[in-house]
Amino acid sequence: MKREFAPERLNVPAFTAAAATLDGDDPAPGFARLVAELATPITDAVVHWEANGEERPGADGKAVPWMHLDVETTVPLVCQRCLSPVDTTLSVDRWFRFVADEATAEAEDEESDEDLLVVSRDFDLRGLIEDELLMEIPVMPVHDVCPAPVRLSSSDDDFQAAEEAKPNPFAALGALRSRKSEEGK
Repeated sequence: MKREFAPERLNVPAFTAAAATLDGDDPAPGFARLVAELATPITDAVVHWEANGEERPGADGKAVPWMHLDVETTVPLVCQRCLSPVDTTLSVDRWFRFVADEATAEAEDEESDEDLLVVSRDFDLRGLIEDELLMEIPVMPVHDVCPAPVRLSSSDDDFQAAEEAKPNPFAALGALRSRKSEEGK
């Protein structure tokens, strides 16, 4: 009999021992923290994901739980040049090794190439998927070529006119100085 696993409450030891696979195509609006980062509301974007569990022998010869996570979606982010939406593909391809507790994860983190997570019998796989997608958001999303010409000036004609209409504070000081020197004569 094949065992069923739920991504909301994943029993990691059983999942990895069974070398099981979970996959899904979840609507992106179901990932609230991801949606909060987007340029426009989305209704049709889908997060495609797959998780594969396996056990590998550890340094002491005992089985260690591992999971490979593959995630991809395309979402609209704000282009940092033209400030219009730019469709951006977010892709995750990462291995995770599970350890007994936070202290072990912290102690081994610097030495390991893989990401470390604490093993759990009710692990939130969807939460991990969302965390990983958030970390994949580029710092400066941009179009290859923006759909509209990008204005590269920092001011417009109205700004220039307002600047010219302002009196120069140094001219006022110069006038004050000239007046004092004439009064002193």
